[in-house]
Amino acid sequence: MENQLLDACTPIKLKTFVELTMDVASASPRRYFFEVMSIFATAEHEKERLQYFVSPEGRDDLYQYNQRERRTVLEVLEDFPSVQMPLEWLVQLVPPLKTRAFSISSSPSAHPNQVHLTVNVVSWTTPFKRSRAGLCSNWLAKLDPEQCVYVPVWFQKGSLPPPPPSLPLILIGPGTGCAPFRGFVEERAIQSLTGSTAPVMFFFGCRNEDNDFLYREFWISHSQNGGVLSEAKGGGFYAAFSRDQSQKVYVQHKIQEHSRRVWNLLREGAAVYVAGSSTKMPADVLLAFEEIISKESGLPQESAVRWLRALEKAGRYHVEAWS
Repeated sequence: MENQLLDACTPIKLKTFVELTMDVASASPRRYFFEVMSIFATAEHEKERLQYFVSPEGRDDLYQYNQRERRTVLEVLEDFPSVQMPLEWLVQLVPPLKTRAFSISSSPSAHPNQVHLTVNVVSWTTPFKRSRAGLCSNWLAKLDPEQCVYVPVWFQKGSLPPPPPSLPLILIGPGTGCAPFRGFVEERAIQSLTGSTAPVMFFFGCRNEDNDFLYREFWISHSQNGGVLSEAKGGGFYAAFSRDQSQKVYVQHKIQEHSRRVWNLLREGAAVYVAGSSTKMPADVLLAFEEIISKESGLPQESAVRWLRALEKAGRYHVEAWS
C-alpha cells in the first residue's frame, strides 16, 4: 500500500501528462471548446472569430473549419495563438486519449508468448487537401523492431468465439478483416496434425493483388497440398481483387460464385464469421447469403432471411466490424 501511495505521488512532466492522457493530436474539439476559447482569447480579431463560430450564424463555417477538416485540438490552439487557456480547463475539455482495439491475428499455439496484430497505417487527405495520419497506427509503424519498447495492452474477449476443430467454417475477411482468421487457420493447422478437422472456406478481398494481398504466401500455402484451406479437405481460399479489372469484384461476389459449396457447408452445420469494415460490407455479405440460401434451397427470400436469423440465434453467424 505504501508503494502504491509513493507511485501515486511521483511527479511527471506536464508534456508527459498531456502525451499520455489527452488526445490533442487526433481528436477534433467540440463546439463548447471554441466557446471557452473565446473567453480566454486576448486578441480581439480571434475573440470575434471564435464568438462567430459558436453563434447560430457561424455553425456551418465551424463545421467546415473543424469537423470536416478533422482539425485537432493542437491545430486549433495554434490557429488562435492569443488563447491562454488554463490547464484545468484543458484537462476538462480535451478528449481523453482512448485505447485502440485490434483483433489478434495469431494463434497462441503457433506463437507462444506472442501476440501478432494486423494494422492498417491510416492516412488520408482532407477536403482542403491537407494530409492527415492516424495517431496510433503511424506511431506503431515508426517503432524500431530492434529496440525494446513497452506498450501498455489490455486483453478483452472479442465477438468472434474460437471455433472447435469439428466445426466447419465459412470465413469472410476483406482487408485487415483477415486478422482474426489468420489465427483461426494457424490454430486449425496445428489441430490437424493430431486429429481430424472440419473444412474451412475463406473469402479474402482487397483492392489490388500486387499491393494489398495481406499474408499472400500464408493463405496460398494452407490452400495447397491438403492444407486446412484446400478444396481437397472440403474447404477453399478465394480472393477478390476489386480494382484489378474494369468491373469491381468484392467478397460477396466470390461467395456467390461458390454458392453450391457454401450451401453444402451451411447444411453440414458450418458457422459463418465476418470481419472487416462496418460500412457496406457486412450488409452486402448478409444479402449474398440470403440469395444463396434462397437459390440453392428453393426457398423464397423471406424464408432465407428467417433461416439466417435462426443461424444467428444459434450462435453460428458472427460479425466483428469496425469503422
